[in-house]
Amino acid sequence: GAAVGGAGAGPGHASSPAARRPAFRPLTIRTARDAVTTAALYLRWLGFQDVRQPDGRPVPSAAVDLRAPGLVAQVDPTTAPAGLRAVECVWLNGLTSCATSVYFALAGYTDEARIRADDLGIPLFVMDLTGMPQPVNDPADELLGTGA
Repeated sequence: GAAVGGAGAGPGHASSPAARRPAFRPLTIRTARDAVTTAALYLRWLGFQDVRQPDGRPVPSAAVDLRAPGLVAQVDPTTAPAGLRAVECVWLNGLTSCATSVYFALAGYTDEARIRADDLGIPLFVMDLTGMPQPVNDPADELLGTGA
């Protein structure tokens, strides 16, 4: 027979990762560093462990590339929408690392970037100045629902 409840519960179980997470507490974004810090906090909230910059320094720092086991994330704190090339670069970095690729942008995304991210299954999030990341596409909604 099938296991009931406990460790044998399947993905559709009522106590999904999203149901067990407390509410995310955003950090107000005033600088590029705040945007990177907020993205790192959000990724930890989703369940990714040990989120750091590739050189091993703990976040925050001026860099906008974040890594964790199984994760490659890019944070774009600029005022221009993230473009196609940026989305493809984070996807390639994820492929190289056998990791999930995630993108955070303050100014959103170009139409080309959104279409390509959907094709590649890359979760896109947009952050407003209150620091609350919002999912932009279906892969981001899925990541929000399942966590790491």
